[in-house]
Amino acid sequence: MKKSNQILGLPIISISDGSEVGAVKSLVVNPDKGSVDFIIIEKEDWQVSVKAIPFKKIVGIGEYAVTVESDNAVIDLNEIPIANQLVNKKIKINGSKVMTRKGELLGEVIEYFIDEDNGQILGAALSVANREVIIASSSVITYGKEIIIVKENASNYFLDAPEQLIQDKARKEDLFQTELVDQSNQNNKTEENAANEKKMNENDPFKAIRDQQFELLKGKLTTKDLLDKDGTVLIPKGTVLDREEILKAQQLGPTGIIQLSMHVED
Repeated sequence: MKKSNQILGLPIISISDGSEVGAVKSLVVNPDKGSVDFIIIEKEDWQVSVKAIPFKKIVGIGEYAVTVESDNAVIDLNEIPIANQLVNKKIKINGSKVMTRKGELLGEVIEYFIDEDNGQILGAALSVANREVIIASSSVITYGKEIIIVKENASNYFLDAPEQLIQDKARKEDLFQTELVDQSNQNNKTEENAANEKKMNENDPFKAIRDQQFELLKGKLTTKDLLDKDGTVLIPKGTVLDREEILKAQQLGPTGIIQLSMHVED
């Protein structure tokens, strides 16, 4: 994580030949993505066009320099319409007022923090009533030209230190990974049930009866837990029955369907 002012003014070094490409003049914010997408660079012998480097072309941002693979990372701003459009939007974050969507003025940004790996804005430091607080980017609704709009309850989630932004990011990544695993497990479970149903239909001469059971039970609400042979809850009370749930009962045999049929309501 880097402060914006830790990047401004740094020399830009080409790794391929060890030469200085220029220096960081300003950061170009993409308000829709909440990220720094380009860095504007300056060099004494560039008098006419404005040069920039896409953030994704940056290899690293260190204490003393920004590194790129070669000077091929440098683009002419006029040749990249999206970069030119972002520059013309003139989105600045430092010095912007921070206001809730209901019009409550919270404070003013004195610095913002960037993920040096991908350019995402992690959060900002605000001056609020003569004290400094940190607000995470997850509270931001709009990055405007002069005002940043945040959620109504943003002040409830002020942080005390910038380091907490990293913890917040890590927590979200862990949650995302957990959700992916859960989704994968659910997909595997659904595929397994579909395979079981297909196998049952192929070997079951009573498929028509099972289809009829489905038509009679689908959409009904269970009024009692349905247990499997080990006493584990197979279908909880209050479940709206769909094909997957009815299939579970059918796999218990006639007893399962009878028990389910006796404890449902429309």
